[in-house]
Amino acid sequence: MLRALTFFLSFLLCAEALATPVFSPRQALSLLPAGHDAALIVADPATGEILYSQREHQLQAPASTQKLLTALAARLYLPDNFYFTTDLERRGDDIILRFSGDPLLSRTQLADLLRQLKQHQLTRIEGDILLNGAVFDGYEQAPGWPWDILGVCYSAPSSSISLEHNCVQGALYSNQTPGELTRVNVPRHQPITVSSDARVVTQAEQEASYCELSLMTAPGNRYQLSGCLPERKKPLPLNFAVQDTVDYTAAVIRDELKRAGIRFQGQIRRDDQARGERLASHSSESLSTLLEVMVKDSDNLIADNLLKTLGRMYFTQPGTFANGVAAMKAILTEKAGLDLSQAVLVDGSGLSRNNRLTASLIMEVITYLYQHDEQLNLLRTLPVSGQSGTLKYRQSIRHQPLEGHILAKSGTLFGTHNLTGIVTTQSGKHLLFVQLITNYHPPEQDTPGVAPPIEQFERQFYQSLYRSY
Repeated sequence: MLRALTFFLSFLLCAEALATPVFSPRQALSLLPAGHDAALIVADPATGEILYSQREHQLQAPASTQKLLTALAARLYLPDNFYFTTDLERRGDDIILRFSGDPLLSRTQLADLLRQLKQHQLTRIEGDILLNGAVFDGYEQAPGWPWDILGVCYSAPSSSISLEHNCVQGALYSNQTPGELTRVNVPRHQPITVSSDARVVTQAEQEASYCELSLMTAPGNRYQLSGCLPERKKPLPLNFAVQDTVDYTAAVIRDELKRAGIRFQGQIRRDDQARGERLASHSSESLSTLLEVMVKDSDNLIADNLLKTLGRMYFTQPGTFANGVAAMKAILTEKAGLDLSQAVLVDGSGLSRNNRLTASLIMEVITYLYQHDEQLNLLRTLPVSGQSGTLKYRQSIRHQPLEGHILAKSGTLFGTHNLTGIVTTQSGKHLLFVQLITNYHPPEQDTPGVAPPIEQFERQFYQSLYRSY
């Protein structure tokens, strides 16, 4: 009888062990190509226990996971009712537009502001229009932003004079006979010039000649497309980053004044010393909205303009990338107890290849967000796997059982695939994780029907995590 009972208990223990898989990332890591560097941490926020870690003190490129630091510093330092303002002022015959770096200021909002001149009986501007962008200074692109992406919108310049996200959309058509030139289209109201001498080729010709589509920029917001584009039925969407924000904004102002019936023959120029009597003002979206868009959609311009704003307000001087980073480090140390002395940071977006953070520091940040969520209300800004933001279409975690169970900030650069956030396991337990993978360079040949190694790794890693706790 005792032997039978012992056998029965042993059977139950074995069955339980089989039913509850043990979390081990080694098999998932083996799916990655040789030469990669992976820093990983998984922690239980309820107990503070580290469930798994490797290379957690190794400096890695954070990419856009760095936006969590920017968001936290902004939430801790800026007032809840913070917003960017764009002011319309008058000084004698001159009109002044005072910008503060509103990253979401639209053409329509600027036009509404200009139309308010008529409420002050101004249907003709006798003097000049002066653009004041004194709140920011220095570079509009941070050190470490690659030159070859400066013409595309995710690297739009971080400028105090920002309009329409410093981005213009267009399209390139290659539905012609191979050998002919492509055709580019940009809306007529957009004051940029785009030309193309890129040729239409077959897919085989493109591969044989190693001919790629290239984009070059020139002064005056002029863009040149060259190279080759394989024939395709649908147009290729294009997003041009405005290079000269003053020139672009000035052209928009002239056009909108004409549309409003306000006569103007003077000059439009930048003057950061110009001040006058305020006639009207436009306020941006609230800080909460700005942070939600920044984190959920991984918006670089919002992140970098907020960083410079932190530098301006903390040091009471024009905001720059340098004093913005210094302010962010000081704020996170003073208000959250985070030690960023070893962190290498040069912007607020994570776009620069010069940024370096450790997985352990990012874990401290996500832990602070988790523990202080009632006060900060920042976890709601995180994308949700398979449902929102940058995780809506992330193949590795968008399907069941992971859909809706991961809240995380992604970060991607060339050879870098990062993810940090919270997973809710099948038992309802919350676990915090940091994934920093660099030097990821799989073979160029894709096998039809086989997912890329990074997708296979993430799917197995997070499903194992989900099922094991």
